[in-house]
Amino acid sequence: MAPGERFGRQMRQLADKLLAATLLVSALLLTSVSCAQSTPAASPDPARLRSETVAVFDRYVRQTNERDEIELKRGSALLWIDSLPETQRSEAYAALKRGEVQIHQLSTPDNGKPTVCPGGMIHHWVGVVFIPGAKLDDVLAVLEDYDHQSTYYSPDVERSKIESRDGDHFRVFLRFHRHKVITVVLDTEHEVHYFHDAPARAHSRSSAVRIAEVENPGKSYEREKRPGDDGGFLWRMETWWRMEERDGGVYVQSEAASLTRDIPTGLGWLVGPFVTSIPKETLAFTLDATRKAVMARPRSNPKAEITR
Repeated sequence: MAPGERFGRQMRQLADKLLAATLLVSALLLTSVSCAQSTPAASPDPARLRSETVAVFDRYVRQTNERDEIELKRGSALLWIDSLPETQRSEAYAALKRGEVQIHQLSTPDNGKPTVCPGGMIHHWVGVVFIPGAKLDDVLAVLEDYDHQSTYYSPDVERSKIESRDGDHFRVFLRFHRHKVITVVLDTEHEVHYFHDAPARAHSRSSAVRIAEVENPGKSYEREKRPGDDGGFLWRMETWWRMEERDGGVYVQSEAASLTRDIPTGLGWLVGPFVTSIPKETLAFTLDATRKAVMARPRSNPKAEITR
């Protein structure tokens, strides 16, 4: 065989081997993509609410209620920022006047010790906002307007309505929409009581009496999971509001304690951001949205200004 023919044959053989290798690599890549697409994304295992978890949270709420009642009876220094040292307190009030929300994490001790909640996590935050030029009646008009809270607090509240009312006692329905890495939709019902403490002060107490996670929300086949046997993203929710008219506006404080599942091993990246950051972010959003909703309303008849 001539040298030129031998070289040409070797080149054709090399080309055939390269083609075969390319086809093999392509087949392996396609197989990998197919497997990745067919494997479902990681999701947390269903969490079950245990009786001992509920017992700890119920005791936590009772103790928080006792502290709240003592502070309300005192009738002064009703905002959490009032307990700060003088310099920090002045800075906090100045920040409120600039339109900022002041947030602080709380913890109610159990017999002087940190509360341990088996199978769950307790999240406890308090925040306050100042609404300049507002009257107490303006704030109450927004807070009690549950039929329109899906407008005031969108997108966190998707649906809202008053189910019943007896004076200052409400039973309301709220559909919550929460997103942080994952999206969770919850149908909730709340018992809410309002109390008028003085011409310039009021407070309310709200308890979620039913919380159900919604599967396939917005679709014709959506359904509620059985409460307490779900993803565990919100099992309990208790809220304390305080409103005080002074300084040419109204201070609005909201304190919320909620119960969620604990963080499952290996899925902290998925569940952790939701259960740890959503309570704080939701409270900050709610207070800021309340301020905006009140300021957007026609104001009530002027009253004598109450100074601090």
